[in-house]
Formats: sequence, structure tokens, C-alpha cells
Amino acid sequence: MSIAYVFPGQGSQFPGMGLELCKRYPLAKRLFDQADEVLGFPLSESMFHGSDEDLVATRVTQPALFLYAYAAYQCMAELPPAMVAGHSLGEFTALAVSGAVTFEEALQLVLQRAEAMYQCCLQCSSGMQAVLKFDIQKVEEICQDITDEVVVANYNSPQQVVISGTMAGLQLAIERLKAAGARFIIPLKVGGAFHSPLMKPAQQLLADAIRKTSFQQPVCPIYQNVTAQPSQDPDTIRHNLLDQIDHPVLWTQSVRNMIRDGADFFVEVGPGNTLQNLIKRTDTKVITKSIFDFKV
Repeated sequence: MSIAYVFPGQGSQFPGMGLELCKRYPLAKRLFDQADEVLGFPLSESMFHGSDEDLVATRVTQPALFLYAYAAYQCMAELPPAMVAGHSLGEFTALAVSGAVTFEEALQLVLQRAEAMYQCCLQCSSGMQAVLKFDIQKVEEICQDITDEVVVANYNSPQQVVISGTMAGLQLAIERLKAAGARFIIPLKVGGAFHSPLMKPAQQLLADAIRKTSFQQPVCPIYQNVTAQPSQDPDTIRHNLLDQIDHPVLWTQSVRNMIRDGADFFVEVGPGNTLQNLIKRTDTKVITKSIFDFKV
């Protein structure tokens, strides 16, 4: 059995996130306390006692999801990974648990990423829409034909992609997709056009922090969003992490490549089961579980 640990991104947060984990595991409590100190604000309080609205704030959401998944892995993972991957924000968790960056450095990068993306989102009205059960090549063609900035930002499964762009571009894309026969188009609750060229200013804001971070060789290959290929080279990891901000998430391709390289058991580490569902839609033969399935 070859185990791949996978880490979800933004959108799976929930009020009270991490409270039970900290009650059950002293290590989790230490990590949450350490995170509050590193960040300089009480993230744990927002996670434990904040509302849905509090957790939606990008400055809270991204470090909260990183911290929750990282702590869950450290407390509950019993078998070492053969490989790791993370969806969007989850890539930072994958890097931290594999030893490519330290917990503290990853946490600081996640906060800087969240703040850079938030500042970028203030510059124009933009968003993201999921397109389900429709020909992906046709989605790409429609986006390419639109002058306003709109691109395919997430390749989540063979049946789901996400488009990202200005509100005007998205509206035009939706009209053309519906005219072409698309029936399931769902707006996402995000602050802007993530993983699109509109995030270029955020990439520039984050570039210096990523360059100054000390990357090490991870203990196992990490399949990064930008290439969907395995890497253990620190310079390659650094370059791909920076490109991730304004490039599409190749999740379907990453899952297929992990299966090609031997993964037959995927463990999702984080809240919800989003990645498990996407993986099963990509390959029905592999086993998928949540890390919380293994402990009571």
C-alpha cells in the first residue's frame, strides 16, 4: 500500500475548528499556542469561538486551515507518506508536513499570502465560478475567446473545473457556457479571482518572502499545483510555489500522476471530504479516507 496524504484549501473552514483537537491532543494545543505567538494575534480564538463571518476573512481563513490540517497530521498520522499534495492553500501544508519548510516559516508565508491576495482583490471586482459536468475543452475555448480576463483556474476533476476572472468576464463566460449547453454553474464564496493573471500583484508582493524562506529537501515527493509533477528539489519547489499564485491548480492531473506513480490509498487531512470526492471522481478504484476515520 502506497499512501498519499492530501490537504484541502480554502472553503472547508467551520466554526469551532480545532477546539476538539486541542482538547484531545496536547501537541495540538502547543501548536495552536505557538501559531498565536508567531502570527501576533489570537488565531485560535477566532477558530474556536468565531462565527462563520469571522472565519471567512482571508487573513483568518488561510492560516486557520493551514494550522488545523498541520496539527491534525502531526497528532494523528501513523504511517509515513509515500507522497503528498495540497489543493491551492493546502500545498503549503503539504510542504510543511514533508519537511520542505518549517512550521513557523510556512505559517508566516500563509499569512503573507492571505494578506497579499486580499490586497489584490481590492483592486477590481472579480470572482470564481465552478462549472460541473460539461466539456472541459469547450470551457477553455469559451474563456480564451473572451477579451475580459477570465481563465480556467482549477482543474478539480474530470467533471469539474473552476473559472476565475473579472465579474464582467465571468458574466459573459456564463452566458456563453449556458448557450453551449452547460447546466451546472455555481458561484464560489471567495474574495476574488484566485489562480488567475489578476493575482499577479499578489505574486509580486509575496515574491520576496518566498525567496527569503529556507526550503529543504522534503522526505517524500510533493506534487505541486503548477506542474502536477513530483519534486523534491528545493529550488524547483520554491519556483513552483511562487507561480502557483497566478497559475491554475492542476489537481486532476496531480491525482492521476500520483496514481501513476503508485498511490493507491489517499488520506485527506483537514475538514470535510472535498478532496476525497474529487479523487473518487478521477479514479473510482483508489481508496480514499479522512485522517479522522482512523481515530476516535
